Amino acid sequence: MSSELSIKVSIADDHKIFRDGIKMALKGKQYLNILWEAEDGRDLMHKMQLKKPDVLLMDIRMPEVDGVNAIGMLRKEYDDVRIIVLTMYDDQEMISKMMEMGANAYLTKTTDPDEIYQAILACMNEDFYFNDLVNKAVLSKLQTKKSVRQFYPNPVKFSDKEIRILKLLAEDKTTEEISKEVFLSPRTIETIRQNMKSKVGAKTIAGLIMYGMRNKIID
Repeated sequence: MSSELSIKVSIADDHKIFRDGIKMALKGKQYLNILWEAEDGRDLMHKMQLKKPDVLLMDIRMPEVDGVNAIGMLRKEYDDVRIIVLTMYDDQEMISKMMEMGANAYLTKTTDPDEIYQAILACMNEDFYFNDLVNKAVLSKLQTKKSVRQFYPNPVKFSDKEIRILKLLAEDKTTEEISKEVFLSPRTIETIRQNMKSKVGAKTIAGLIMYGMRNKIID
C-alpha cells in the first residue's frame, strides 16, 4: 500500500502522555499514518474541519466537549469516519450507548497495541470491530430489556437473504466469510448490509444486530 493509500489516524485525548504512548505503539505499523492529535473535544472538532482522518481514536472524558457529545456531532458531519472509542471506562451501559450512537469499536486503554492496530484495520475493512466488551454489552442490554425500539420505531420486514446475512453478522463473520456462505460477492454483501442498516435507522452493525435480537429476527 502506498503512502497515498495509507490509513490516516487521528487521536483525541486530553492526556499528552497517553497520546504519545499511542503514537509510539502505532509507529511503524504498516499502512498507518498519524494525521493529527487533539487535546480536548473543541480542538477535535476544529481539526476535523481542517483535515478529516479515516480513523479517529477518541476518549470519552475530555474537556470542552466530551466524547458522548462529540460522537453525536461527528456522525452528523463525518459519517464515513471510523470512530474507535479508546477509554478507561468499561461500563456496559456506556459501551451500548456509544455503539448505538455510531462508534465502530470500543476499546479500553489497557488494550494491547496489536489489538488496537487490528481494530483499526477491521474498522476500515469491515466497518466495525466486535470484541468481548461490545458483545457482552449488547447481550446485557437485551437481557435487562431496556428499550431499543426508541431507536427503531417502525417494524421492518427483512427478506430471507437479509435474515441469513444478519444471523452471520451476529456470529461475527467477516464480509468475505459471509460471501462464501451465501454465494454473493463481498461488494453485494456490503450493499445489503448498508441497506439493512438504513431500513432500521442503525448507524452501526452493533445497532443492527441489537434490532434483530430485540425483535426476535435472530436468536
